[in-house]
Amino acid sequence: MKDTNMTTTPRYSIRLSRRAFLGATAAGAGLISQPLGARAAPAATGSAIAFDGDSLILAKDTLSRRDGDGGWIELPAPAAGGILSLATHPGRAGRIAAGLTSGGMALSEDGGRRWEARSQGLPDAPVTAVTVAAAEPDTIYAAIRGDGLWKSEDAGRSWALAMDRPWLADAERDLTALASVDLATGMGGIWIYAGTELGITRVPDCFCRWQDVQPGDAMDALASGKPAPSEAPLPEGETINGLASAASLPTRLYAALPSGIWESQDAGVVWSQISGTGALAVAVHPTNADHVVAVTGDGLVQSRDGGANWTAPIPA
Repeated sequence: MKDTNMTTTPRYSIRLSRRAFLGATAAGAGLISQPLGARAAPAATGSAIAFDGDSLILAKDTLSRRDGDGGWIELPAPAAGGILSLATHPGRAGRIAAGLTSGGMALSEDGGRRWEARSQGLPDAPVTAVTVAAAEPDTIYAAIRGDGLWKSEDAGRSWALAMDRPWLADAERDLTALASVDLATGMGGIWIYAGTELGITRVPDCFCRWQDVQPGDAMDALASGKPAPSEAPLPEGETINGLASAASLPTRLYAALPSGIWESQDAGVVWSQISGTGALAVAVHPTNADHVVAVTGDGLVQSRDGGANWTAPIPA
């Protein structure tokens, strides 16, 4: 049964990016690129999960793949470091983007069996979240700890700064989760949703400014001049550990929080708690918005009915 008890979310201050115009120049000139050999030794893999078609890719201590209802097969981790974040795209089966604990990104084109470094131009810092643009499989976004949101339009071969970190509660905040949500912004593009240590925010992919999630589109927010309160927000002050957008139903979002797993059916305006088990990561099936899997401290939990019922933890 879904829990509809809600708390109040903090309001977000908004400011324009102050470095975006420098990103392409810096990346093109190689001013912040780091050769693969200069990176730190591989680090432990964190908790991340993604669907690759009907298969699951799980990074938790090790990297594993589960095809259908079969068993887990261990995969080789990228040589450049442990995995902190994962992203896939329903239109590119087998392609997996991995953000690395030691900095940079790696890409697999064969379901995680082989990896290639795709870090040229990225700052040498942990990649806390990655997502692939919903309408453009070659466009990848990466959140860099201590830096901002970076963008590649060539599957990670080159990168440029897209946006500073959001300014929330009088400080810049790191991005802890990302999702590309295929809904119109009113500004000719779609949304990038982001989790932070204080809650959720979003930016149009024209990267004009971060804003609260609210009814309407980005043009409505610009016209109003101030953020509108969410009707039923996520819990106040909780870190968003994971975000997932249902490709088959873009208004459906899932969020992994310490307090549990949360669901929105209207693109993040109204949220309900669908599990009280704290979650570290979450993924939704590319063609079934009701099929959601989350990483918890005890293992994986799975629901095939949008969170109304969950399986017992599945060891992984």
